[in-house]
Amino acid sequence: MSIAIELAKRACALRYGDLPREAVHWAKVGILDYLGVTLAGSREPAARLVADVLGGTIGPCVVFGDSARISALDAALVNGAASHALDFDDCNNTFGGHPTAPILPALFALADETGASGKALILAYVTGFEVETKIALGVHFHHYEKGWHPTATLGVFGSAAASAKLMGLDEERTATALAIAASFASGIKANFGTMVKPLHVGHCSRNGLLAARLARAGYTANAVTAFEHKQGFLNVFNGPGTYDAERIIKRWADPLDIVDPGIAVKQYPCCGSTHSALDAMLSLVRSHDLKPADVSRIDSWTHPRRLEHTNRPDPKSPLDAKFSVQYCLARALTDRAIKIEHFEGDTYRDPVVQAILPLVHATTYTSAQFPAENHFAAEVKVTLKSGKTVGAKVDRPFGRTVENALPAELLKEKFENCALRVLGRDAVAHLFAAVEGLDGLADVREITARAAAAPAARAAARAVHA
Repeated sequence: MSIAIELAKRACALRYGDLPREAVHWAKVGILDYLGVTLAGSREPAARLVADVLGGTIGPCVVFGDSARISALDAALVNGAASHALDFDDCNNTFGGHPTAPILPALFALADETGASGKALILAYVTGFEVETKIALGVHFHHYEKGWHPTATLGVFGSAAASAKLMGLDEERTATALAIAASFASGIKANFGTMVKPLHVGHCSRNGLLAARLARAGYTANAVTAFEHKQGFLNVFNGPGTYDAERIIKRWADPLDIVDPGIAVKQYPCCGSTHSALDAMLSLVRSHDLKPADVSRIDSWTHPRRLEHTNRPDPKSPLDAKFSVQYCLARALTDRAIKIEHFEGDTYRDPVVQAILPLVHATTYTSAQFPAENHFAAEVKVTLKSGKTVGAKVDRPFGRTVENALPAELLKEKFENCALRVLGRDAVAHLFAAVEGLDGLADVREITARAAAAPAARAAARAVHA
């Protein structure tokens, strides 16, 4: 069996009419959430610096939140970095990362070039989502625990497959695109908490698009054994005995991963591995009306896989704070909420928060607290100065799967809060309506045009963040 060829066959065979209604619904959810977080992220240095270094190439593709138009490959890179700059983009349980951000920057760039329809965009997005998550099913969680950043190392395949689908590549060229993408895969967790993490996303989105374009042009690659070869993707990135290649194909579209477990829409603009603890902490703060002055100790228990990159008792930057469960819990106590503003500028140095940080003790939970197979749970216990203790347990973050999905009104609220940081209220309303009617849209450029900011707005934003 050739994984690249078998995936290509299935990706090429998928038709819009085959998609269940739920898949179209969740695709719209993912696209709306992506647009919001990318617009908000477009103001972050992690996105702006990439655009500046590229040097302002001229092309047909929109830079979200900007008046500039650049080449498709550059747009995928810049918008990809913006989409993940706030760490506010969606997650997926199978993927072990962020499934949408690697795919949509490439697809929107292609749509700007070609004028693709809404249905074509949805189909390509669902196809890329299915390819990357099914590969994840075969390599996790060894791949995740080894130190790879799956959003990038697996997302490059989602971008390549989605781009190939939107470009109408046949099975042979789609398989070649996946084989090329295998050599483009990269991204290590050591760079979490820095600008390189969102750069991973822009890089993999661009590389997936580049792989598809090279395949279309006739570039060659080892499409037969790029995954299975003794020096191929599976053995190099995972290692012998640490993956199950058969699961990748066996579970194709059974069900579509975008339907089940589905898209996890984030409530908080920080690492998803802190979200269960945040849900627990905020429930305690609100139900017991906790105040910083009342608290003498906070204990937090999360899965070892989650704590590995979130145990940061003394964050040194806003991005570092996004990966600090200690900072996030302290901020939840002081502000009774977690907002984008809590990870901007010097807010992580807030004296009130700094005073609480030493009180937060984070460790891993045991099978006595949660079932061994549950790696999304958290328990938080707060000890008050009076000696009283209050605690809460959360099995998985709110919004993590379709079974406990974020309600439509909260999704819309998140989108508006993000988009209004860049666009005017009328533009945001029109953008929301366009996504709602995406399956009837003849030209996706109606969306990308609305995601561009006027030159004056962009200049003002640069002045604020300078």
